[in-house]
Amino acid sequence: MKHYGPDEVPLWGWILIGMILLIQSSILYIQAKKIGKAPWLWGILGLVQFPVPSIIFMILWKTVWKRR
Repeated sequence: MKHYGPDEVPLWGWILIGMILLIQSSILYIQAKKIGKAPWLWGILGLVQFPVPSIIFMILWKTVWKRR
């Protein structure tokens, strides 16, 4: 298996990474807006990293926020 450095990633790889981050960000924004929990914050966090913001959102959604 070949390991790529940042300068060796093909164009389609960068496009795929961008699409994944945009889709995650959009989903987090929409879900946070539905439940009223800082949609812009979750949208921005979704653009930064994958999949940690989604995992944290789901944990908070199913535990802490559901109790209230």
